Amino acid sequence: MKPVYFKRFDFDVTSSGQSVSKDFELEKDVVIITGLLLTANADDQLYFRGSQRISLNGTELFPEGYESKLLMSGLGVAPNNRYYSIGRLQTINGKLRIEYQDTDITALPFAAYRVSVYVRGLKKELA
Repeated sequence: MKPVYFKRFDFDVTSSGQSVSKDFELEKDVVIITGLLLTANADDQLYFRGSQRISLNGTELFPEGYESKLLMSGLGVAPNNRYYSIGRLQTINGKLRIEYQDTDITALPFAAYRVSVYVRGLKKELA
């Protein structure tokens, strides 16, 4: 059966070099997550300037400094293939933590942007 849980979490980056730490909570009936995807309302800002650490329930999924461009997907990718596959991770208490870092680069002037983290998973009745 295909995943039936898709959730988007957003945060804003409002200044150059800003660090953002956000905790997000998955719904209680979500027991497994299978993929992640990053997008932004200004993809070039996310692609060239962004990196992060992502953890689930305190377990590191992506280490500090993991480049955002490695978790993004382009228009040439089929919709069913856009998520970064992370296997079948049990959510336990469903706490997703993002520690995001905007890095100042001279090649791309800063403009405020919104980062969206998409989570794909399974609800209890389908796991």
